[in-house]
Amino acid sequence: MTVSLPRTAALGVIAALALSACGAAPDDQSTTADGKSAATAASAAEFGGMDALVTAAKKEGTLNAIALPRDWANYGALIDGFQKKYGIKIAVENPDGSSQDEINAVTSRKGQDRAPDVLDLGSSFALSAAQQGLLAPYKVATFADIPEGQKDAQARWYNDYGGYISIGCDAKRVKTCPTTFADLLKPQYKGQVALNGNPTKSGSAFGGVYAASLASGGSFDDIQPGLDFFAELKKNGNYTPVESTPATVEKGETPISIDWDYLNAGYADEFKSKGVDWKVAVPTDGQFSQYYSQAINKDAPHPAAARLWQEYLYSAEGQNLWLKGYARPVLMPAMEKAGTLDKTAAAKLPEVSGTPTFPTEDQQAKAKTVLGQGWAKAVSG
Repeated sequence: MTVSLPRTAALGVIAALALSACGAAPDDQSTTADGKSAATAASAAEFGGMDALVTAAKKEGTLNAIALPRDWANYGALIDGFQKKYGIKIAVENPDGSSQDEINAVTSRKGQDRAPDVLDLGSSFALSAAQQGLLAPYKVATFADIPEGQKDAQARWYNDYGGYISIGCDAKRVKTCPTTFADLLKPQYKGQVALNGNPTKSGSAFGGVYAASLASGGSFDDIQPGLDFFAELKKNGNYTPVESTPATVEKGETPISIDWDYLNAGYADEFKSKGVDWKVAVPTDGQFSQYYSQAINKDAPHPAAARLWQEYLYSAEGQNLWLKGYARPVLMPAMEKAGTLDKTAAAKLPEVSGTPTFPTEDQQAKAKTVLGQGWAKAVSG
């Protein structure tokens, strides 16, 4: 994260998470000689330092991840980089899964070796998981550099990478590509406009409805105009229920896709050699930016590897790999100041103007409730 939210269909997958017997990972693999437990460590320093964390993680030998397609925000390079650096295998289950699928896996597999260790969730879903008591507090070494408002005060989740809702378009199949939400209502786009999933389960689709609301007179406090927009899009025949994935884009099944700019920009690169001319526009009438959030399962079967994965993701190496996938890493301002940002990759990001603003926890919770009550009705029939 299909997605029920597809995060996006993966063109390559590391390995399906092997089914194993129930039971948590052996305690001695995640505990230091002086009795410090990775499962309760709230920082690397609390566990005895990075060297101790690396040693414990290598003993565990595996990291269980979920809903991480290799072609989503350059996750393939991140997975490969971590495995090469530490020799720890990352097993990715259900790469096309949704944020809700991730939460369901945590709750249904508590105490099992095959439970996810780490989560990459749409921000509203991270808030929900924290409220349910599913997440472990852990401060990565760079925690202080994560901007306020982009992290939980208790460090149960923190934003990792983000982008803007954009409109992707197959210029060889669509005569004139739309660049705004208002354009999408035009009759020439009949049966062509898709979302990357169901917004009640998908972070990207959730963002798409929020952006449509902003374009239609709504606000962070009022997502209903976004529902009304898609109801109109459905009524005039422009909306297609086919969920956009790399496969549907390549086949021409979803010639217009409302999705994060880093995914649409990635498609433009990925399919150029296959004859697909994929154009990307960040709509000026519905500019919505959002981040995904990282979190550790409170009952992770590999607690040391889970914490080491977070340290890797929030290092300059990890953040720059997201940037190379057209995603805006949360530490981008701090890295730019420190001189560790990949300037070449930063220069390739889709152009946007203005300073992004984000909905609050309460606003997102309210929006999710409204979507849950009205989405099916808006696009049915």
